[in-house]
Amino acid sequence: MSGRDLFCQPRRIRHGAALTLVFAGLLIAGAATGSFPEADGPAPKAGARPVGPVSRHEAVEKAAAEAMADGKSPVEAAERAVSRSGDRWAAVYSEGEYEEFQDALDGRYTGVGLWARQSADGRIEATRVQPGSPAADAGIRTGDRLRSVDGREVDGRPVTEVVALLRGDADDARAGTPVTLGLQRGTRAWTETLHRARLSTDSVTVRRQPDGLTVLKIAAFTKGSAAVVREALRAAPADGRTVLDLRGNSGGLVTEAVDTASAFLDGGLVATYDVDGAERALHAAPGGDTARPLVVLVDGGTMSAAELLTGALQDRGRAVVIGSRTFGKGSVQMPTKLPDGSVAELTVGHYRTPSGHTVDGRGITPDLEAGSSALQRAETVLTGLGDPS
Repeated sequence: MSGRDLFCQPRRIRHGAALTLVFAGLLIAGAATGSFPEADGPAPKAGARPVGPVSRHEAVEKAAAEAMADGKSPVEAAERAVSRSGDRWAAVYSEGEYEEFQDALDGRYTGVGLWARQSADGRIEATRVQPGSPAADAGIRTGDRLRSVDGREVDGRPVTEVVALLRGDADDARAGTPVTLGLQRGTRAWTETLHRARLSTDSVTVRRQPDGLTVLKIAAFTKGSAAVVREALRAAPADGRTVLDLRGNSGGLVTEAVDTASAFLDGGLVATYDVDGAERALHAAPGGDTARPLVVLVDGGTMSAAELLTGALQDRGRAVVIGSRTFGKGSVQMPTKLPDGSVAELTVGHYRTPSGHTVDGRGITPDLEAGSSALQRAETVLTGLGDPS
């Protein structure tokens, strides 16, 4: 394995093509997973782990091994065992899918470089075209309507399904494979055949407003996200008002979330979590900026590692949290490699904010409720925070 414990991953629907739905956030909202480093605390001692989680892992391993010996699919057998466990956040990956999963954590994916949304009438529109991507090279623009993917009409389909079609299934989700798009711009309708490519995501965007406000939008905690945040803070005025926008952030690498917390905290506790009953702790590094006025924006799409960061900044009194209640995904999954190289994950514990608040199933309640006006509300709050006392 990679030496990382996986955490806060929205459940994968099924084996195969549906895996792409898990990674749809890479093109829309954010990565759909998180991980803890093994070094974040002492590993549970052999024989000290509760029978339940161990038994479930062993049951999955046994089912996969027996299926492999009988010439059947180990992945399908493992999925059946996982389903019987009743673990709502469990997942099973083939070896290739798990490699794709790790790529996603590193901010890489295979696709055409389109971000999309569904309009009120059910139409699918491009909201962003990644520079240098196959979509950009084909002349596709923001606002273009996507009518079909490989001959399948997409009107009315959930955006996650459309992105899954763009990425391809287990057989063609590789660089160089073709995908034909039906497009429309005004009265012009045409088709375009693109070839998927290996692309990198820009998980952090920085916007500096004329009034001096810095808005840091983190779509996902992929590798290097915290470094981008730190660089943006260094480039901003030392006492500049800052908004950390975590709306729609469905998770990512917990190490990156903790490093982001370290940019705003001077050491101290970020979260505690347990693995099979053994409690561990995550701490911020010393030396963060504790004076900069800060607001965190959240909503129902704020999940997992993003909730961990939000809870730390809120509990430590470092930020005002504005928006709506977060998703409530605070469980810890641990991976087990199966005999054929596939990987199964089962829940082994949960994490808590510095004050001991359990996030799983409850979410984080913002300090101030706000909907579409959250950013405007943040600007008002930050103006007050920035005033001299």
